[in-house]
Amino acid sequence: ERPLSARPQPKMAGAGSLWRVGALLLPPAWRLRAPGRAFSAAAGRGGSSGGGRLMLGAAFALGGSAGLCLAARQRLREHSAAELPTGSLQLTLYQYKTCPFCSKVRAFLDYHGLPYEIVEVNPIMRKEIKFSSYRKVPILLANAGSPLQLNDSSVIISAIKTYLISRRNSLEEIVSFYPPIKTVTEKGKEVLEYENKYWLMLDEKETKRVYPVKEVRVEEMKWRKWADDWLVHLISPNVYRTPKEALASFDYIVREGKFGTLEGLFAKYVGAAAMFFVSKRLKKRHQLRDDVREDLYEAVNKWVKAVGKNRLFMGGNQPNLADLAVYGVLRVMEGLEAFDDMMVHTNIQPWYQRMEEVIQKTGV
Repeated sequence: ERPLSARPQPKMAGAGSLWRVGALLLPPAWRLRAPGRAFSAAAGRGGSSGGGRLMLGAAFALGGSAGLCLAARQRLREHSAAELPTGSLQLTLYQYKTCPFCSKVRAFLDYHGLPYEIVEVNPIMRKEIKFSSYRKVPILLANAGSPLQLNDSSVIISAIKTYLISRRNSLEEIVSFYPPIKTVTEKGKEVLEYENKYWLMLDEKETKRVYPVKEVRVEEMKWRKWADDWLVHLISPNVYRTPKEALASFDYIVREGKFGTLEGLFAKYVGAAAMFFVSKRLKKRHQLRDDVREDLYEAVNKWVKAVGKNRLFMGGNQPNLADLAVYGVLRVMEGLEAFDDMMVHTNIQPWYQRMEEVIQKTGV
């Protein structure tokens, strides 16, 4: 495999022209039509503008294009960009704490010991990112001599990793190797995608140092993509599997997210009820089994089998980008019934505990 482009390409469409609410996999009746407008309930009843935004805001805080996912009850350390030496890479992460894609980025930054400042975004009004035409999270503002905005979790990770390995190019030039491209799905829907987002833009010498054999690189890219294209889609149907689980999920969202008092109460009870029914539609869309736990168990066991018995991590003695991606996605269920069931009924626990330990150690 080779990158689609090793040179900057003409910008085909701005992110602002492809505004999305981060719910690309939801049925049309559950999509927010435009900022400030209401969305319809699954049963066909129109929601009020304020109520609809509250419910959807609470929901899409959980997962970007993966549908609506729940985040981990994790030990998140606040990092301050002010801690960086003068002239170093300064980072500000705009996030929903309850977003698995944001969790992926935090896992990456923490593992590499990179200080960063967190700005929690209100998932309803999103005033914190009003400066950006790109309306999803995570957004990473990076300053390595000049300010730069990075979008899409996988692009963020690939670009920053490339910058850490190779200082031949400026961060701005590196980011230009991941151009946004407007594409149309088979169903005729316009989406914004980023080229090369699973590639590290390294020269031959750097590539051999990071990936001693070609298969190592291919494996890492394959499983990073798997985490985005499949694993993350199993989260919503599992955390909203029953009314009880849906309520527990939204209880955590409200406590950890940036909601006002009334917003939180509405989101917790109305959102939980709504997402219980939406999860059933997601299950059908992704052709999951009646017991969605079985799909989750199968996926994580497939990951464990890929890591194998002779490696601590897929990256060997240390995690690679695939390890960090899978860990970032799975930990969004931490503290919920789905997470506990996964730990009991699969072989993931030893690897997961090693990931926790190594990130805590290297992130200190």
